[in-house]
Amino acid sequence: MQAYLDQIKAHADPDRAEQVAAYHKVDRPYLGVPNPVLNDLTKAWRRELDVADRITVADGLWQTNIHEARVAAAKLLTQARIRPDDAVWDLLQSWLPDFDAWAVADHACMAMQKRLSAAPQRLDQVERWTGSGHMWTKRAALVATLPWTKQNHPKPEELLCRDRILGWAAGYVPDRDWFIQKAIAWWLRELSKHDPKRVLEFLEKHGEAMKPFARKEAGKYLRAQSE
Repeated sequence: MQAYLDQIKAHADPDRAEQVAAYHKVDRPYLGVPNPVLNDLTKAWRRELDVADRITVADGLWQTNIHEARVAAAKLLTQARIRPDDAVWDLLQSWLPDFDAWAVADHACMAMQKRLSAAPQRLDQVERWTGSGHMWTKRAALVATLPWTKQNHPKPEELLCRDRILGWAAGYVPDRDWFIQKAIAWWLRELSKHDPKRVLEFLEKHGEAMKPFARKEAGKYLRAQSE
């Protein structure tokens, strides 16, 4: 793992690291390595490592608690086709308690999206996250399931998943945490591009109970469609 961390550190920019630390406001080491560099590094690593080695490297990078290393760990596991992938899914889930900032959490959730799309039955596990007392785990249940917002002509089983996740979002509405409200709005906003009717129905039923900023963001593309 150290060799891969050294490759990241080779691109460190102390001045940029200070700016990134001030922006994210989470107390952890920052190297100031931009995302495009991490994209190039992890793309090369995915070509040279088998699944077992990717898991080992990703876990090692994550455990450093370095911002860019954690982002790289998530990127290393973000791929549509991974076979077998149960160990990847287990590792991603093991990171949930460590989520404490949106950027790292969102990169890990992008990896989760691929594994959920590959095996939708894992939604049974994701549903347990919705009852977590850890806000970031609870939020991840919506961010990791964004693929179900994207189908224009969903199959019946995809519609069932979509409605199931909308039920989770409805259950989140009374939670006043900004990040939870933002996640609800994000899910609805993306869904409105493909299924505006369901979003309108959701907002008619739950919109008044949402925070105003979330309600406005959720309806962003609905308003554009009506103009």
